[in-house]
Amino acid sequence: MVFGIERLLNPLGPALTLCLLLLSRAFADTPLTIVEQGQSQTRIGVHPEAGEWERRAASDLVHYIEEMSGARLLLIDQSDALHQALAEATPLILVGRAALEAEPSLGPRLQALQKPRPVLRSDAIIAQRQDNRIYLAGTNDESHYYAAIELLNHWGCRWYLPTDFGTSIPQQSTLSIDTLDVAYAPPFEVRRYWLSWHGDNSGRAEFMRRNRLNDLSVPAGHALGHYVDDLPGAGASAQSICLSDPATARHIAAQVMERFAAGARAVSLGMDDGLYDLACASDSVLAAGLWDKNFMAPALTDPFMALYNNVAELTQVRFPDRRIGFLAYSNITLPPQRHTVAAEPLVAYLAPIDVCPIHGMDDPACPSSQEYRDVMYRWSQTMQGRLIIYDYDQSMLVWRDIPNPSIQAIRQDIQHYRAAGILGVDTESRGAMATTFLNLYLRSRLYWDPDVDIEAVLEEFYPRFFGPAAAPMRAYWQAIHRAWEQTPSHEHEFMLAPTVYTPELVQTLAPLVAEAEALVAALPSDDLFVQRVRFVRAGFGVLQNYMDMVAQAVTQVNYPAAVQAGERGLAWRDSLTQMHPTFTTTRLEQGDPWWTGEVNQYRDLSTLTHGPQGRLVQKLPLEWTFRTDPHDAGLHQGWGRPGLDLSSWQPLRTDLYMEVQGVAAADGGEYNGFVWYRTDIEISEAEAGQALHIRFPGLFGKAWLYVDGYLVGHRDWRPMWWHNDYHFEWDVDLSEVLSPGTHTLALRLHNEHHMGGIWRRPFLYEKRM
Repeated sequence: MVFGIERLLNPLGPALTLCLLLLSRAFADTPLTIVEQGQSQTRIGVHPEAGEWERRAASDLVHYIEEMSGARLLLIDQSDALHQALAEATPLILVGRAALEAEPSLGPRLQALQKPRPVLRSDAIIAQRQDNRIYLAGTNDESHYYAAIELLNHWGCRWYLPTDFGTSIPQQSTLSIDTLDVAYAPPFEVRRYWLSWHGDNSGRAEFMRRNRLNDLSVPAGHALGHYVDDLPGAGASAQSICLSDPATARHIAAQVMERFAAGARAVSLGMDDGLYDLACASDSVLAAGLWDKNFMAPALTDPFMALYNNVAELTQVRFPDRRIGFLAYSNITLPPQRHTVAAEPLVAYLAPIDVCPIHGMDDPACPSSQEYRDVMYRWSQTMQGRLIIYDYDQSMLVWRDIPNPSIQAIRQDIQHYRAAGILGVDTESRGAMATTFLNLYLRSRLYWDPDVDIEAVLEEFYPRFFGPAAAPMRAYWQAIHRAWEQTPSHEHEFMLAPTVYTPELVQTLAPLVAEAEALVAALPSDDLFVQRVRFVRAGFGVLQNYMDMVAQAVTQVNYPAAVQAGERGLAWRDSLTQMHPTFTTTRLEQGDPWWTGEVNQYRDLSTLTHGPQGRLVQKLPLEWTFRTDPHDAGLHQGWGRPGLDLSSWQPLRTDLYMEVQGVAAADGGEYNGFVWYRTDIEISEAEAGQALHIRFPGLFGKAWLYVDGYLVGHRDWRPMWWHNDYHFEWDVDLSEVLSPGTHTLALRLHNEHHMGGIWRRPFLYEKRM
């Protein structure tokens, strides 16, 4: 059955047309009142055959208008009632197809906004007042909903976090519209996030649509190995195949076409996780001996693109409208070096997992991000715009549940994404809202409109979210944002925490939390402003105790105190989980890399300093003398010997890795190469003769230890630092070389990748058998 509203109007003829013209003149210069003092005769109309989000748009308008004003508007979704409402002067809000059929001029306007040839889908909206009507419509089911959100945003409705906890609906008994004429299409087709680590997805679907995100994607996950399990002549693993061999492409394409024939619209041929090898002569020719410095492996993008283009050219003959996704990741992150144009079925996800997640592409102090900018533009050119950024919200990588705002990078990068003409951004987020906080909300605003004024958005946020506690909460979060913007770190692991959350910053934050608590103390305990301040208080409890744990372990060598602080911090985190499961993400937490693993490591170290396995003898100096050795001259010149002229050396702390203390390459990027640390220690008569060991509880890089100029120990090291165990410790027995008196300790290190140096203070201990 056809329910075209425009068709239903036709029998009324010229009389209705004249009536509507007179009404138009009457309404043209006056505000349209939707609700007045909690009362309303306005109706909301939606098509009888409305789609899921189209109908949800109408019902949510009813819901939120009632929440704002107390007035419950009548929802009309039957053709006869719509026909009658259109003939009357009562205010009417029309949603989706009901709007498009009642006002035919909207369709061409929407059509003009759309991309001429979208790869996946083109979203566009119109929110328009004409006389006594408000038209809310889009180019598809979800876009109809986005148009309704435009009206609710106009009245001040905001959804800062998933679930009701993050919802802000203003109370206003009168709602009206003066001028409303919004016609807009976002630059990105893909505007999405997903939660890793089994994060709680409560409220995700609604939060996404209310912030104009979508679930558009092309499969691109790790999948290639499944297609080559039975490949004739394959190597020892799925990551050792001849990529450029046409036979490999035919083998894979046959399976892809089977899936297309079964109904799949898109498939993934994304590389398996890890590093691929050169497996044949033709791949070696294409790879041309190029090396990816970030992944310490041959750059294999050109052989991979040969494979993908070969497969796509075979599949598009039968299935020209299907898509094949893949990852530009690991050792195919670099763009192809030969002139390459991706076949039309291909869509790439650029996954910059090894790029600085803190600083933006235009930050002159971050060469890593500037390199990524150039890589991204080249990939977009290769893919002819069919590029999606696999965005890592950095909070997923620090792994310590402390606040990790990441807006400082994306607000720069989004401008380049638009300029490059990419398809969009797909964010992998942790979903621990006490950690990510506004990251997803602010991303959603930028994905929809890269020109949005983020400072204005934040200025509006604080009073809306914290009420009477807005001033101290603004100061609290602004201090955190500044710290992240100004940190010299370019990494994404827990070792960077002391470079952001300095003791001075933590001391600044504490009274701001107390002030906020005092300002909401008179409100009922279930008041949302009170709950939100409690949320920040618990998050600060996590932060304060985690940083206390780090200071006790890394700087003070007081491992029992570190364990106590860590357990207090974990208790605060448990309180956040009890407040709401979306506030934390701990379901995958086991093993050394996690916070609980770090606490257990300090518990084990305490047995060496204050327990059955050992006794602390000396905390070694917090500062050692330091020098880079880019030409490996120190080994030949004896930099480990006592009495060396140290006038060209510099002091360096041993509780922070070297890059954040200013050690850098000539271009300001990370320094990779040899370095030396030196210090002198005194051994007493009582200490000599004991089973003395030196423990480096946090050390990056291949290491050689010298005592008084002689080598006493060596530790090997895998170049990619995360390929080593997450204790990062080294223990050397010095019982045979430490006699009473002064001794020179010299540590030679070789760092090949990212963070380097000593970052937990070393100590001497007596080992007990």
